[in-house]
Amino acid sequence: MKDYWINNLRIISEYVRHWLKCQWDFTVSAVFSRWPDRACAFLIQHGFFMIIQVYEVQTQKEAEQLISMGVDHIGSVILSSDNWKHPVLKDVIRTVGELGARSSLIPLFDDIHVIKMVLEYYQPDIIHFCEMLPDQIHQPAVLEKLLHQQWHIKEAFPQTRVMRSLPIPQPPHSNAVLDYARLFEPVSDFFLTDTLMAPKDIPVLNQDAEIQPVSEFIGITGKTCNWNVARDLVAASNIPVILAGGITPENVAAGIQKVRPAGVDSCTGTNACDHHGKTIRFQKDMNKVKRLVAAARQAATH
Repeated sequence: MKDYWINNLRIISEYVRHWLKCQWDFTVSAVFSRWPDRACAFLIQHGFFMIIQVYEVQTQKEAEQLISMGVDHIGSVILSSDNWKHPVLKDVIRTVGELGARSSLIPLFDDIHVIKMVLEYYQPDIIHFCEMLPDQIHQPAVLEKLLHQQWHIKEAFPQTRVMRSLPIPQPPHSNAVLDYARLFEPVSDFFLTDTLMAPKDIPVLNQDAEIQPVSEFIGITGKTCNWNVARDLVAASNIPVILAGGITPENVAAGIQKVRPAGVDSCTGTNACDHHGKTIRFQKDMNKVKRLVAAARQAATH
């Protein structure tokens, strides 16, 4: 009986969401911004809303198109600490806010002083950290630095939410992701799963940064992570978990039904492709995004 009522509440919440969007061009994130954080976290965590997040969006036109399709979080990336100030990207983040969605920004560097300048200049809704996490036993000082960095950001920018990517290997491997989650939960507002790539002939216990697509960071692999481990993370976490790693229009429904996350994230899986079939970074395929949103919304109500 409990599951019956929960499923019906999920369906009702989706109808309410679409009605709000039709009336005032609201998105899930716009509703959240007007509600207390604790209430929002409860609704997300229990599946009443499904966050849809798309990276890497670097232009206003793409941001506007994605929001019109129902994307809630628009993710952008800053590639270098030496060249971090881009007025065009600032306009993207401003437009996202004006249209009622949430902006998420990844700095692909760890200089805390530059990150603070980035936050002051862009003022995103979410700062997203996706550094490769070090071994807890052999590199405790590096891990402590990352934890302190997030604590400092939350203290200095209380209006900005913090998202932390957690590495999860490809099936059938597993790792100590729940240990990382316990450490980072007090200084994070969202977790995002992402796929840890590793050679088949070494244990997937320690992260090797050199085999990731972006050295020393996790993400944009186009490969799915171990959904069993991701499901365990969702069950153990007290903050919303967004499922990422190889999410496409074809597998997003299965991922939602298996993991029951608070949201889904897509980057490579919704990128455009060239005539050789190779994905084009920083260019979205709007048809893929449209199909992903539709599949995710439908799966969230079942």
